[in-house]
Amino acid sequence: MHFLSTRGETRPHSFSDILLAGLAADGGLYMPEFWPRIAPDEIASFARDSYADVAYRVMARFTGAAFAPDDLKTDIVAAYSAFDSPDVVPLVEIGPNFYILELFHGPTLAFKDIAMRLLGQLFARALSARQARATVLAATSGDTGSAAIAALGGLRNVDLFVLHPHGRVSEVQRRQMTTAPFDNVYNIALDGSFDDAQAIVKSLFAGRNFAGAAHLTAVNSINFVRIAAQSVYYFWAAAKLGKPPVFVVPTGNFGDVFAGEAAMRMGLGIERLIVATNANDIMARALSDGVYASGAVRPTLSPSMDIQIASNFERALFEASGRDSIWLGSAMDEFARTRRLVLPAHIQTALRTRYAAASVDDDETLATMERFYRETGRLIDPHTAVGLAAAVAGATADIPTVVLSTAHAAKFPDAVARATGIAAPLPGRLKDLYDRTERMSVLPNDAAAVRSYIEARMSRS
Repeated sequence: MHFLSTRGETRPHSFSDILLAGLAADGGLYMPEFWPRIAPDEIASFARDSYADVAYRVMARFTGAAFAPDDLKTDIVAAYSAFDSPDVVPLVEIGPNFYILELFHGPTLAFKDIAMRLLGQLFARALSARQARATVLAATSGDTGSAAIAALGGLRNVDLFVLHPHGRVSEVQRRQMTTAPFDNVYNIALDGSFDDAQAIVKSLFAGRNFAGAAHLTAVNSINFVRIAAQSVYYFWAAAKLGKPPVFVVPTGNFGDVFAGEAAMRMGLGIERLIVATNANDIMARALSDGVYASGAVRPTLSPSMDIQIASNFERALFEASGRDSIWLGSAMDEFARTRRLVLPAHIQTALRTRYAAASVDDDETLATMERFYRETGRLIDPHTAVGLAAAVAGATADIPTVVLSTAHAAKFPDAVARATGIAAPLPGRLKDLYDRTERMSVLPNDAAAVRSYIEARMSRS
């Protein structure tokens, strides 16, 4: 298995190469040269397997000879041993043909743990094999940063720099990052939005001299290994149900929902992927109106989705265009210049065969959280509420609907209390979170300032 850039300007790379590279040198995103196929009988057999077994059978299709089978199995088992549910991602029925897939049972209480824990294990193994060191750069809208810290903190051959938008994440999200005790972790609170942080990360990768000297790599969902690992829970849930479901996915950077498309392209039957957004509805507008146009980021109660540039949408466009890297490179250049891209009719049609979309505002989010608690006695976070609201609007009685519950309610206590009057308690592993000492640096929204900060700390390594 080899991997190519969506923009077509880089040579094929191995799994180990793209694991450690993250972003392609031409600014594109890595994709498999072809999608491995998993037969229907094998997918059906996943219903009898543990989550770790399913993860191995899916991931082995991509890793090829990069990792020995026993090493891959060992890393997968280690990755999911830290989860507080034996199922890793429990599928919970909340009504007739209506389910929540709980993706928040990992160390940082969000879905990012599922891919990040495995990425960290593979990362450490690959760096050790190469006797190499890496500078990991991550932009986060709230959850990726803490998941990356939990997975990579303390590794002797990694320096981790995490950029989050200053004042635009919940206090729990911030403290999960800034109270980390690891000497190899540096938290940057950027005076800007997540989109600004993401743009700085991309610009630093584009500076090839700096990127090469620093051995830069990424663990955001621009890293394809994250996509591959996230595709596993689509297989897991669909196999448990025994028939193609509708998956409803709270969406910001489009990585989590594109993992569903990846599973479909590997052979999984999925009825439809519903993209659920908050007021930052760039993806809902793109899929409904055919115009991909960003605006100013609007702060909402679901901050992990406060994004107006969805990086992984490039992967969906690559596939929808028939892997036309020439068109895609030109289209992405146009979007970078104008922040607006009109999608050709055939690409709109291709996207709509897989995706539908809905936008949910804060009022509807709060109402959904309150209603769900009143009817079930369960607290949900605002991102899950966005997914539930979109699901209720698009549910079909005879087709199973699965809402991806992407975070624990305790990560967003203010929103939960506002909706329900109930304080969501922190799980035991975080009970002393508010007593821990925070460490972070506030930097201006300026790539040169971030680069200087990184260079100064690299020199100490």
